[in-house]
Amino acid sequence: MATISSPGIGSGLDVSSIVSQLVALEKAPLAPLQTQASSLKTKLSLYGTIKSQVSALGDAAAKLAGTSGWNAASATSSNSAAISVKASAGATPTTLSMQVQQLARSQTTTSTSVATDATIGSGTLSIQLGQWSGSSFAAGSADAVDITVADTDTLTDIAAKINNAGAGVNATVLKDANGERLLLNAKDTGLANGFRITASDDDGNDADASGLSRLAFDGSGTTGTIQTQSAQNALATINGASIETASNQLSDTVPGLTLQLSQVTTSPVSINVVIDNDTIRSNVQAFVSAYNALNTTLANATKYDEATQTAGTLQGDSTAVGLQNALRSMMRSYTDGGSYTRLADIGISLQTGGTMTLDSTKFDKALTSNFDGLKNLFTVNSGSTTSDGFGRKIKTFAQGLLDSEGTLTNRSDALQKAITRNSDEQTKVTDRATRAEARFLAQYNAMDAAVAKFNGLSSFVSQQITLWNKSS
Repeated sequence: MATISSPGIGSGLDVSSIVSQLVALEKAPLAPLQTQASSLKTKLSLYGTIKSQVSALGDAAAKLAGTSGWNAASATSSNSAAISVKASAGATPTTLSMQVQQLARSQTTTSTSVATDATIGSGTLSIQLGQWSGSSFAAGSADAVDITVADTDTLTDIAAKINNAGAGVNATVLKDANGERLLLNAKDTGLANGFRITASDDDGNDADASGLSRLAFDGSGTTGTIQTQSAQNALATINGASIETASNQLSDTVPGLTLQLSQVTTSPVSINVVIDNDTIRSNVQAFVSAYNALNTTLANATKYDEATQTAGTLQGDSTAVGLQNALRSMMRSYTDGGSYTRLADIGISLQTGGTMTLDSTKFDKALTSNFDGLKNLFTVNSGSTTSDGFGRKIKTFAQGLLDSEGTLTNRSDALQKAITRNSDEQTKVTDRATRAEARFLAQYNAMDAAVAKFNGLSSFVSQQITLWNKSS
């Protein structure tokens, strides 16, 4: 029997509409599942924000938990054009008097002129770093570097080879109306960073002023290259004590200070190092701001808006509510072992709604009149996390929330698992509806075929009865 390709054609019923409605009933559970999935994803995203803000609060607290947030220093120079100064964390507050008698400089040499783009001669140049004393040269610990020069090489080619060889010198070609000259300078300043250049000239004479030997420098002044600047160390005094250094940048002469020498001085330069109160104040404000950002997120997520009759995404969520209460309680707690025991003592107070404010006047008074007490309020290690300094206890609290088994990590993992289960349930409903649709269509197709057969038989019987009646 032929298959009915259009549902309902045999029975006259709107089979497509009937099947569609039946399939819709099968898919009815999808709507609440999709609503639930949207809610779960929103919660997971919000917990991602909370975790990020907890991490930021932990980082801000960690900076105040140890010395790094409290040992910031700043330094000034009375003549920064001659001596500039930069202080790093831990620099001791002090005042220094400094003078510069001599700046460090690097050795430089200049060759005699040759015609532009002319070849020089072939052979080998050997560059050795070391220290000059008059015309005597003491080689340094580094091996000499050999530069092979071809008979087709110009000064430009030779300069490129020197620069690529890592010989401790820089090469430049100077061009003017007289032709070209090779300029060499040591990469580093200081007496010990001078250089000597010897030539192994293929013309057979390594000491004349022709061929490759014209680029040699042996300190005698008889070769084709002359010294235009000798290397020297920097000479200075700090509080009357003489110092000598190969560099104009002094990074370890005074602990915590980097001094840059730029000019010889004619009068003492005053270097002042003080505690950097601005950085410390900024570190504490960052702690307050990080807490407020997290508090605002939690408050908005857990509140109920009476005006709009809208519940926050995490209203009634025990994890979010518990975190909110724990944070506020912790900010009202005490520390042990100091003249300040509460955040309110230094001007940090909780307002209605849990927001923290920093009273700059009260804080600055603590900063300038009782620095150690202020520092201890955040750094003291009492042996108990509940009475540790606020930097320590908040840092520990944040780490606990974010650990692999922490409260926020577990809550996020649970939401992700719920989203996965929801997705599996939606797939099951969709698959079940697809199978039901196929089953319904098969059943109605069979019914259509049966009805079509019955209608055909009925029509045949009616025709026979009509013929019988006519014949009789």
